[in-house]
Amino acid sequence: MKDYGIGLKRQGHIAIITLNRPAKQNAFDQHMWDCLDQVTAELATSLPRVIILTGAGDKAFSSGFDVNPENPLLKPLLAAIEGHDKGPAHDLVRRIRTSVDRLVTLPVPIIAAINGLAYGGGAEIASRCDLRVMDPSAVICFSEVRLGLMPDQGGVVGLTHLVGASRAADLILTARKVGAQEAFSLGLTNRISAPGKALEEALSLALSISENGPRAVRHALSVIRRTGDLTTEQALDLETREAVTLIASGESIHGVSAFLTRQKPEFPEPGES
Repeated sequence: MKDYGIGLKRQGHIAIITLNRPAKQNAFDQHMWDCLDQVTAELATSLPRVIILTGAGDKAFSSGFDVNPENPLLKPLLAAIEGHDKGPAHDLVRRIRTSVDRLVTLPVPIIAAINGLAYGGGAEIASRCDLRVMDPSAVICFSEVRLGLMPDQGGVVGLTHLVGASRAADLILTARKVGAQEAFSLGLTNRISAPGKALEEALSLALSISENGPRAVRHALSVIRRTGDLTTEQALDLETREAVTLIASGESIHGVSAFLTRQKPEFPEPGES
């Protein structure tokens, strides 16, 4: 029985995922990836309005892939490197990236509460979340090239969408460390919390989102996530389709009625009347 894993807690409409392996800086081995798959599957069956992803302890969000002989995933990696074999390399990369994809494509906003160092795969996962909050002492580092590797969990694409090609090249090709203030100036993080309060700041942000129409948030988020891969005309067409679908859902009657009566709107969950 493993004494570490990934925790899931719900606070009202908000779900908090905690990478819980502080003794290893919340690094991912096979067990951690399996746990992430289980948590994602559970969330998919009962979606919250917002998800927060953070790390246990006060030192690390996640140091990424656990380069450790005890990690069962290290063996196929070394075999692929030593054997110059694309097959095992492809299988390993796809296995890990699929886990990340499943999480970050859940149709609700995902906030990374970066409470400490986020290196390698940890930086990649954070870059693929919709929003990021950083502790003032936190550090982000796309460190893979130091090992002769490259980001392979969608980090190249995620970071490029966030900060642009030139800045992504700077961060990925140099593997340099980026503190919270620089991350904010680059657009790599949305907010800097008070010391030790990254999760609290993320919860405040999540609460402000969760009070809005859940269908409205999901439809707008769908356009936000996809627009970077589309032409302007395609993106505008997508925005129109999502807006029309949202209007036809009837959700806005709750918001409009509350506005007219000067009350706070109470939006039902999608699927409820």
